Amino acid sequence: MDLQESLPFIHIALPVLNEPQFLRRVVDCIAGQTYKRFRVYVCVNQPEAWWNDPDRSEICLTNEMTLEWLRSLENQSIVIIDRASKGQGWDLKNFGIGWARKVIMDMIRDQAVPADLILSLDADTTFNENYFLSVALNFYNNPDAVALAAPYFHMMSDDARAYRAILRYEIYLRHYQLNLWRIGSPYTFTALGSAIACPVWAYSAVGGMTPKTSGEDFYFLQKLRKYGRILFWNDEKVFPEARFSDRVFFGTGPAMIKGDSGDWTSYPIYPAELFDEIWETYELFPSFLIKTHQTQVVNFLEDLLREKDPFAPLRQNFKTVENFIRACHEKFDGLRILQYLKFNQKKYPGTDEEHLLKFLHGNYDQSQLRNLDIDFNTFSFEKSSLIDLEKIRLLLFEKEEESRFISALY
Repeated sequence: MDLQESLPFIHIALPVLNEPQFLRRVVDCIAGQTYKRFRVYVCVNQPEAWWNDPDRSEICLTNEMTLEWLRSLENQSIVIIDRASKGQGWDLKNFGIGWARKVIMDMIRDQAVPADLILSLDADTTFNENYFLSVALNFYNNPDAVALAAPYFHMMSDDARAYRAILRYEIYLRHYQLNLWRIGSPYTFTALGSAIACPVWAYSAVGGMTPKTSGEDFYFLQKLRKYGRILFWNDEKVFPEARFSDRVFFGTGPAMIKGDSGDWTSYPIYPAELFDEIWETYELFPSFLIKTHQTQVVNFLEDLLREKDPFAPLRQNFKTVENFIRACHEKFDGLRILQYLKFNQKKYPGTDEEHLLKFLHGNYDQSQLRNLDIDFNTFSFEKSSLIDLEKIRLLLFEKEEESRFISALY
């Protein structure tokens, strides 16, 4: 029997809004895949009200042309979901990429079998010819896994401003994830909508995608992580575009726009000491089964949740150490971690550059850092060369790849 016949069928979830140039490129990537057992669901979407908004009329016409182009392909493996034509758009209460992903994934769930896979993509993302095959093989070899948070690497840009912004943002992402790996957090994923896959059975088990105007990928992965094991290693990666975009309220595009104006306050390099404080509480979770100890994290949760002892109810419901620790991690989840970091970052004064360099020098071999040939005394996200920023991006990427690979061994 052909190997491909034994691997799971893949359903591609692809939301599209005003990006015809990227859509043609990703369709070419899809057509060139060595793995052929897939179907593509393209949701061209926008709010209905945009048809009456002169500032959005060009987007409406572009989406209309996109739909015409998709229909002209007459490709039986492409399912077109029209949420852009007049009378088909979203209402202003429920719209955006989160709703597009949900509509697509719900349709897939209703048509697919439980063992099939849902592969989430974005139109501005490319990948090599074996990407689909690598995902299918990964889940075939890990049938218990509930999701894949695939490796990623943002493409270089000819626009120096965009290139600097994406390097700064990706350094933020990788620094954040590496610190979570360092302390053994269950929530070490980077939530990129273009780099997520899950089995249909897992999608159904967690109640599907929760639609949000932004951040739907983060909340979706968090739900999946609380249900089971996420894969972090994959033989192939995705390559998202580095571009300024305001399609969503936060994420890569808005981060680049805000950062390009000089404001990175929403995406800081968090002090490593804050992750150490989380680690301290993680280490105490087993003892919390007997008594909750006051730590920085416990104090934070008591104030945030307005509960005298947030872990007391867990002691009543989870009697084994293993189940109790898991419940503790679900209480102090990925969202709470991010809230903790944001709320407490001013406890450790210093610039983003200082926090990054302290992390690098505290965790990696000094000879390796010297080989980067960067003057760390004058390093600046704003003023240092793009070459120096790229060197740091590559170092963090390599360290993250090591952590991803090690995670696949256990």
